[in-house]
Amino acid sequence: MLVQAPLFLVADGMGGHQAGEEASAGAIGEFAGLVGRPTVSLDEIRLAIERARARVDALPANGTGRAGTTLSGVALTSVDGVGYWLALNIGDSRTYRLADGEFEQVTVDHSVVQELIDAGQLLAVDARGDRRRNIITRALGAGSVGEADYWMIPAEAGDRILVCSDGLSSEVSDEVIAQILAQYGDPQEAADHLITAALEQGGRDNITAVVVDAVHVRTSPSGGEDDVDMDTLPRAEATGGVQ
Repeated sequence: MLVQAPLFLVADGMGGHQAGEEASAGAIGEFAGLVGRPTVSLDEIRLAIERARARVDALPANGTGRAGTTLSGVALTSVDGVGYWLALNIGDSRTYRLADGEFEQVTVDHSVVQELIDAGQLLAVDARGDRRRNIITRALGAGSVGEADYWMIPAEAGDRILVCSDGLSSEVSDEVIAQILAQYGDPQEAADHLITAALEQGGRDNITAVVVDAVHVRTSPSGGEDDVDMDTLPRAEATGGVQ
């Protein structure tokens, strides 16, 4: 994971323990040069993703297949001096948003199960128990050439963003995730309780949760991008689960 403004990202590797770790760490590493800026642009994010794809593609195959990784999260960006969340996703890690009491999944999974739901062949309520839930249709590496998806979301003070691996979302329902995010005001405490909830349900996969709060966001133009004042209180030091 990368939890340094303006980037809050989670990568979940695949292809065996070592290959997955190298793929996820390598992908995240390609964003290091953007850390510390007040905002980043969509073009900068796209270039970083392409570098990450090339880096993961260059990893050698092993007995468990080619290395790959998911990537999901948000970056702080702006339009005419107004703060936005730039959400990005490839694979089945997820980004959620809690705003004004409304909880929503921002990203859309790139998975066989999601395709079946979209086609009306599987109910969303049954997806978490479906044996195909871990089969993804896009990734960085693993032989995939699928592109990432992007969303631009106007940011507001009080927004709470959750970025997580499927080790959380496959164990804990959206209803319980929303309850935990709403119940605990401190983002670190919320992340800790999310991890605990997933472990109590079995913790059968790697679990990573990043909780980010927007505490002040400029919502009106004020003369250009350099004037953006978008502060966040990120907490993400809660990880757990099994390889």
